[in-house]
Formats: sequence, C-alpha cells, structure tokens
Amino acid sequence: MNQQLPMVALIGRPNVGKSTLFNRLIKKRVSITHDMAGVTRDSIFSEVRGETRAYMLIDTGGLVPDSSDEIEISIFEQAREAMAGADLILFIVDGRAGLHPQDEQVGQYLRQSGKEVRVIINKVDGPEQEETLAADFYALGFPLQCVSAAHGFGMGDLRDMIETALPKDLCEGVEQPQGGLKVALLGRPNAGKSSTINALLGKKRLMVSAEAGTTRDCVDVTVQRGGKTYTFVDTAGVRRKSKVTDSLEYFSVVHSMQAAKQADVVVLVLDVMDGVVGQDKRLLSFLDTEKIPFIIVVNKIDLLTKDQLAKTKKDLVDQFAFCGHVPVLYSSSVSMAGLGGLLPLIEKLWEQCGQRVTTGELNRLVKMVTERHQPPVMGGRRGKIYYMTQADSRPPTFVFFVNDEKLFGGSYVRYLENQLRKVFRMDKTPIRMIFRSSHNKDS
Repeated sequence: MNQQLPMVALIGRPNVGKSTLFNRLIKKRVSITHDMAGVTRDSIFSEVRGETRAYMLIDTGGLVPDSSDEIEISIFEQAREAMAGADLILFIVDGRAGLHPQDEQVGQYLRQSGKEVRVIINKVDGPEQEETLAADFYALGFPLQCVSAAHGFGMGDLRDMIETALPKDLCEGVEQPQGGLKVALLGRPNAGKSSTINALLGKKRLMVSAEAGTTRDCVDVTVQRGGKTYTFVDTAGVRRKSKVTDSLEYFSVVHSMQAAKQADVVVLVLDVMDGVVGQDKRLLSFLDTEKIPFIIVVNKIDLLTKDQLAKTKKDLVDQFAFCGHVPVLYSSSVSMAGLGGLLPLIEKLWEQCGQRVTTGELNRLVKMVTERHQPPVMGGRRGKIYYMTQADSRPPTFVFFVNDEKLFGGSYVRYLENQLRKVFRMDKTPIRMIFRSSHNKDS
C-alpha cells in the first residue's frame, strides 16, 4: 500500500524565484517562469522522489499581504490552504533585493501558523555571496539556507535539508483498520461516490446533493460485511483544472489523488448518463499508469431502459480497451442493482494483487511463449529472454532478463502480459513488467 506523501509548500512574495526553484527540485519544467511578477496564479503540485524520501511539492502564487486586488486575494487564499496542509514550508526570499517589507509581513504570518519553516535565500550565485546577502534575513527568525535556483548553487544541500526536516512517518500515531482493506472512491463531482457508500451502509452516513462538489475533503467510513472490515474513503470530485476556480476545491482534488495512491483498492465511479468524458479518461490513465488496483463502477443505471443499458455497455467496451483487465460493475445506488457484487470483487482483486508465482513456473512460461511466438527482429537482431522472476507483489512485478531491453516493446510486451494473465489467472490485477539487459544468460 502506498503511504501518504508529506507536503512541502513554496511560499513568498512575487518574483522571488519560487517557480524556478520548483522546476529545479522536480528536475523538469512544469511551472512557468518569467521576469514579470505574478506569473504563477494557481498552485501547482508535483511528486518529488528524493534520495531517502518522496514528497509532494507545491508551488504557490506570489503573496501580496493586505492587497485589495481580487486576483491577489485569490492567490493568498490558495497559498493559505497550501500552508495549512504543508508539513514543511520553504519561505523563498530574494537575496539580491534584500529584506523587503512584504517579506516581513509574510514572515509574521508564518510565525503565527506554527508550521515548520525554513527561509530559502534565492539568487545567491556562490559561497562568496552567502555571508553578505544572508545578513538581513536573520531578522525573520527562521533557519536560513542560500541557493541559486537558476544556476544550481546549494541545491544538493537544500534537497538534503528537505528530506531531513520532513516528518518521519505520517501514519505514526494514526489508528489503522485492523485486517481490513482501504478503498478510495474516485471520480468527477456528482458521479455518485457518496451515495454508493450510503447504499453499502444501508443508511445516509454521507451528505448527498444534486449540486456538484458537496464533498470537499476525504471522509473515512467503516463498513463491516461478512466478518470483514472495509474502510471506504469518500473523496472530493475531480474536475479538470480549468474548471477549478475555488482554492479549497483545488486542494481537495490534490487530497483525492493522494487518497487514491494510499488506498489498497480504488473504485472509480462514473455517471452512466454522461458517458466517459475527458476527465474520466485522465483518471483512468492515472490509475493505470500508477499501477493502482481499481474497479470501474458505472453508476445510475436505474435511469436507463434495458435497451439503453445494453447499448451503453457495448459502447463502453471500446472506451475501456486500453485497460481491459480492469473489472467493470454496472450499478445503481438508488435501486442497489449491482452493488451486491462490489465487495466480493474488491476481495478478488486484492487477492490477485498479492499473488506470487515461483521462478520455475515463470521460466516454463517463458519457454512456452517464446516457442509459440519468438520476439521480433529489430535492426537485424532478435530479442532473447534468458529467464524471468517475480520481484514483488501488490502489484505483481515481473523482471525479464534479456539480451537487450531495447528490443522489447509494443505488441510483443502486450503478448507477454496477456500470457501471464491467462496462465496464472491474473485477469483483474495491474501488472508491472521490467526488462533488464543481461549479456550472460547464467548471470
């Protein structure tokens, strides 16, 4: 099961280099950087894989305290949400410009927050400038660190500091369900996530409304059936970023995506009346890419006739083709149709995710499938599989030792995956396949 990622927020006034620092930390260009102040208006999120820790990094818009401008007020609200949810705040200041009155205002606000704060003095291009440019900022009362986001000075020390300063274990002290599965419900607003949980409970435990966006944060609900415990996590509806204008909703969406990565199994709820829209496809792609075990629940089938439902099922086969292993359940939280099969399906999926196959069985499979269908020839060379082994479970992860990993891809990899699923009855679980070059078949 994936653990909850700690959150690190970049906070500071406009044009101090937060976005440049964000891009440097995630090692790719996501945030737009420009000399014009206020380019970043919405908060931007990205997962960072450090040497010892992974964390979620948030780039916020530039703060202008006490502003009457509507956009700047909105930016401040989003930044405040980021600060509230952050485990570590990096307060970015401009070393060349010196201590600004707005820095002092932001610093005062951060002192009142009670959060772990580090001042990052940006635009310090080398160690010879540190002592001179840092002097004024000691007045802020936080530990200091000098960097140059543009040129890379001090970035190694900054990364080490972030990983050291983060809490050791976000789950420490939090009571976990004993012997039960954690199931997150994900989907667009008003798809029926809350009503599905209510239907499973047999009572109205969660608020349901025709107005989209009723659920604003993740809510845990425990369900007991047949002597087993399930913790369902009702998440906020995930809309396209361009549709998200409210700062609280923006952070609710981030929490929803984190809940999905933490869960043992995800239930993706779709509204049958809307069909599969662009955002549904993005959520499907996210779950498929992250190899998260999930089930698709197509909700509100009580609103269709039998003929309409039959046509819908036929149409959805093509929509779900790229993740054909994912179980699909057609249900109604009003009539309870289909929901009786949800918990058994969750159990079956989780069982498959934990499946282990011996190396002997896997290599008998390699012999069989390569005799039936040899790897293709590319650039005058044919791929060879020396042997394979299972490296992990949840999800099942298989490593193929081959003569050249570049010779394996596309349709042949899909063929190998299909054979794995067929022979070892892994028709529902995600599978991760890794190809490693090995010049010695006995290595």
